[in-house]
Amino acid sequence: MNLKVISRNVGTALLVSSLFMLLSVFVSLADEGDSALAPLLISFSLTFTVGVFPFIFVRRTDRITLRDGYMIIFLSWFLSFVFGMLPYALWGGPFTLVNAWFESVSGFTTTGSTILEDIESLPRSLLFWRSSTHFIGGLGVVVFLLLIIPNSSPVRLRLTNMELSSLARDDYRSRANKTVFIFAWVYLGICALAFVSYMLAGMSPFDAINHAFSVCATGGFSTRNLSIGHFRSELISVLTIVFMYLASIHFGLIFMTLANRTLRPLNNPVLKFYTLGLIVCSVLSSVSLKMEGIDATWARAFLDGTFHVVSYASTSGLAISDNSAWPVLPCFILIICSLVCGCSGSTTGGLKMDRVIVLFGAVRMQIVKTLYPSSVFEVKFGRRILRDEEVYPQILYIALFFLLIGLSAILCVLLGDPNQHALLGSVASLTNVGPSLGSIGSLGNFNAEPNALKVIFTVDMFLGRVEIYPVFAVVASIFHRR
Repeated sequence: MNLKVISRNVGTALLVSSLFMLLSVFVSLADEGDSALAPLLISFSLTFTVGVFPFIFVRRTDRITLRDGYMIIFLSWFLSFVFGMLPYALWGGPFTLVNAWFESVSGFTTTGSTILEDIESLPRSLLFWRSSTHFIGGLGVVVFLLLIIPNSSPVRLRLTNMELSSLARDDYRSRANKTVFIFAWVYLGICALAFVSYMLAGMSPFDAINHAFSVCATGGFSTRNLSIGHFRSELISVLTIVFMYLASIHFGLIFMTLANRTLRPLNNPVLKFYTLGLIVCSVLSSVSLKMEGIDATWARAFLDGTFHVVSYASTSGLAISDNSAWPVLPCFILIICSLVCGCSGSTTGGLKMDRVIVLFGAVRMQIVKTLYPSSVFEVKFGRRILRDEEVYPQILYIALFFLLIGLSAILCVLLGDPNQHALLGSVASLTNVGPSLGSIGSLGNFNAEPNALKVIFTVDMFLGRVEIYPVFAVVASIFHRR
């Protein structure tokens, strides 16, 4: 491995984090120096020093191998977690070392789980840093790095698989080396539009920027204990639904729709299937909430049901009410939504609708071949016919995904699971949804979970964010002799 090129690129990721720490320092100064000023200054100094060190003492080189690239991505995420926990740990309060680590990993992976029982007790500067980790993680430490890797490097295109699966890249009708810039510009556009919309809807500038960071990254961190429900505004709730939906669909489709000024790119089978699924799940959940007496009016029931279905399906985790007392049907629907989640080429986690469609196609193909052994049947993805080498990795990923959920849940039980959240917590973490049901539901938190379980959940968050395979690739490359 080329340690020089690895150190320079990992340093870039840390410099990005230090930039937002500096912005958080300015927020603290604007509040006449709140209690997080010293922790943020110390964290900024350490992160900036470590990040800038390779640029001073290591010579620049454009030569980078795929093996180096994967190691860069792995270390960038890991060190971002480590330095990202410093402001929490130094500030203290509810942030023990494990809790600070949990909050940092949850933020950067855009999971949105929290250990905080009283979010509003944090100083505004620390809340801004907390939301900033969503913004950084949503766009991805990966994308920040790929923006500086030479366009001519084949590693750049190979590493986009860390953020965009091979299924996602097929729908970008643009030159391959522009994929990262498309992702970045659409992401920044959604964030800017959300910020302006929230401001016009009545949010304060501080709340607006924090929730814009959260919604465009499909994260879930809020500045309020009651999340979006704090504002008691139907307009803000509807706007949040719209932005959660936009952030959960293929960014390439959004880009081509705007660039070509036509709705033709939206005639996409994955997008249509995903949208139809959201509508059906929203209607079923809303009807159940009204019939079970959870919501008093049909309007409130449909707002409540639709908001949380889109929130869980987009892995955003924002909330307008507490789902801990919901009946069985809408709770079951939320779990299904959190497993499938949004589309490839977005900031969502989970299996993603693209893989589910491929799975259905493969099952259908196998049934037809069983009934008609001599027939020729192929798996279609939109207008494309997928080769076996394109189908099998997706099927294996789904199997590996559920295997990891099972292993994580079993490990949690073995290490002690007093709150019986082993399975629900594993699903919420590996899918990057954040909240689940019960006391870790839409307005709950993970503070009561044992430290061992919190650590396991953070591993799940990381695996879910980078989609499992790249982590295994890094581990394999470390132990591979050649």
